[in-house]
Amino acid sequence: MELEFLRASAEDAQRIMKIIGQAQEYLREQGVNQWQNNYPNSGTVMNDIQNEDCFVLRDNGRVVATVTVVFGGEKTYANIYDGNWSSSREYATIHRIAVDAGYKGRGLASVIIGNIEAMCHSRGIESIRVDTHRHNASMKKMLIKNKFTYCGIIYLADNSERIAFEKILT
Repeated sequence: MELEFLRASAEDAQRIMKIIGQAQEYLREQGVNQWQNNYPNSGTVMNDIQNEDCFVLRDNGRVVATVTVVFGGEKTYANIYDGNWSSSREYATIHRIAVDAGYKGRGLASVIIGNIEAMCHSRGIESIRVDTHRHNASMKKMLIKNKFTYCGIIYLADNSERIAFEKILT
């Protein structure tokens, strides 16, 4: 594999949506009520691309994974329940991470995390936060593998519960 981590362009949107569609189907098959009900959709992806928050991982030029990374805080993280964030530092937030079904099990999500850490280091940011559905076993496993710490429960704008994780970068 020859991997590149790059900012997504509008030309990548269709391929990103295909990967997100695969992830939605996987979650549905696992009985996880996350990324269902037409979310994320092409409007979400185009907004992420226009805001320059969407990134892709390419293997020999082909988009094989995607992630949205937001700097500047996440309003749904202002309140955390049954726990606490690990720090009060400025942080990056990971959203909408997905890997092409044909590439699962190759550690690409960890490659993405490594690239996000490098972005954070270059900006002087020492913390990464992320949330996921309580029953999303694949995501929880990946977060633990990459040394994220469980911090508590947050609620999305629609009041859906999510479990929250943070990684302090050193």
